[in-house]
Amino acid sequence: MSVFITGADLTFEEISLVSREGALVFLHEEAKAKIAAARSLVERLVAEEKAVYGINTGFGKFCDITINKEQVARLQRNLIVSHACGVGAPLSIETVRALMLLRANALAKGSSGIKESTVQCLLDFLNHRVHPVVPAQGSLGASGDLAPLAHAVLVMIGEGEAEVDGEIVPGSLALARRNLQPIDLGAKEGLALINGTQAMGANLSLAVIDALQTLKTSFVTAALSHQALRGITAAFDARVSEVRPHRAQALAAEAMRRLLAGSEWVSLPGEFRVQDAYSLRCIPQVHGASWHAIGHVAETVLVECNSATDNPLVFPEENEIISAGNFHGQFLALGADYLAMAVAELASIAERRIERLVNPHLSGLPAFLTRHGGLNSGYMIAQYTAAALVSENKVLCHPASVDSIPSSANQEDHVSMGGFACRKVRQVIENTMRVLGIELLVACQAIDLQGGKMLSPATRPVYDLLRSTVPALNEDRVLYPEFNYAYNIINTGQVQSAAGEDIDQWFDRSFRHKER
Repeated sequence: MSVFITGADLTFEEISLVSREGALVFLHEEAKAKIAAARSLVERLVAEEKAVYGINTGFGKFCDITINKEQVARLQRNLIVSHACGVGAPLSIETVRALMLLRANALAKGSSGIKESTVQCLLDFLNHRVHPVVPAQGSLGASGDLAPLAHAVLVMIGEGEAEVDGEIVPGSLALARRNLQPIDLGAKEGLALINGTQAMGANLSLAVIDALQTLKTSFVTAALSHQALRGITAAFDARVSEVRPHRAQALAAEAMRRLLAGSEWVSLPGEFRVQDAYSLRCIPQVHGASWHAIGHVAETVLVECNSATDNPLVFPEENEIISAGNFHGQFLALGADYLAMAVAELASIAERRIERLVNPHLSGLPAFLTRHGGLNSGYMIAQYTAAALVSENKVLCHPASVDSIPSSANQEDHVSMGGFACRKVRQVIENTMRVLGIELLVACQAIDLQGGKMLSPATRPVYDLLRSTVPALNEDRVLYPEFNYAYNIINTGQVQSAAGEDIDQWFDRSFRHKER
């Protein structure tokens, strides 16, 4: 598998291939030409000793201090070592790989004035699996992700630490193990490498990919719950969405119709009840709104992943360098907060379906889905766990993007806080997947307690997938391994795949249309 980067057309599929499957990455020929043109202008300005921010001046509050050309290289090295101030647990390897890919792609646009060999160093790290240790905390998400990116660049200059072959080693040793050489940073290169939004972008790109998987699965688990509760399908009639024409609502209703087609478990109005509770009846409205939000954030992230985000920007055709603010992460910060809320709602409504399934006053089924209540607790505490995760999501959904703490002696007086926004959304998504895993377990148990009818062709294989490993709960047993199994088959896409290739491809086609 190979990915060629141009700075203009990187996709979520390619980000996933590189970060999670180890695809090789190469510079496209047109990117090499653009990089060379921008570098030529930078070198000419250095020779002329004209004061240009980031090339031969200090940084931040020191922007008015000019550096002579004999010290330009030292200036760039000092920038890296002084800015590597991250703390906390390191970013995951997949996140670091996404970070390096996104930074290389941004540099490939040819607006950064960096050498091709420096960009190639990032690609060598990806292709030889040298993964810098990058602490997760320390970015304000405004003058770029300075601290996280500086930790990645430390290894490029032979400093810092990196993971190689499953072992954390000094940066110099990591390079030696792969027969790579540390690089010498030239004018502007240090700044070009760290003045960008790629730590935020890496986390948020992977979050969008996982959010789409979560969205798909939420429909499958909802369809199983709907059948277990003998839900009324009239609420998913296409005419309902025609008179409230939100496209994502119509898609969500269609998804439910597709997943429930052929089921003997669904009911008509008045057969068991006149109408269902909101957690069943309003699936198109709630899941659809989340679908809309995920699509919006995906559009934003793809633009950012194919943008030049450092400062100053080099425009060789006009022979001009412009100092501006593309490093500011507000688009990503707001997007991450929006995505967190959208995905958290999928957990919130799923938890209400879980409660409806385990509560005998709402379901008409044995309390907590066990035939021998009292001696057995059944799935009583499963709902507790789901409720705890939903409550945690509420705290994590407090927006980071509304905060700002000035830095650099008030030169950088408004920041996005996107670093934290883009990290915490990933925890929200994991929590939501775990809630959906619990919904899968209790819905299948509720189906087993009733039996005698045919599940829809789309959901029967999902039921079989779960039951191939997790038997029906006849008496109390240790449940947490089963919770973990349900989470794993959701996280790896097995649940959605089991629902059928036609359903999976339909979701992807619909989502790609929304992206555009």
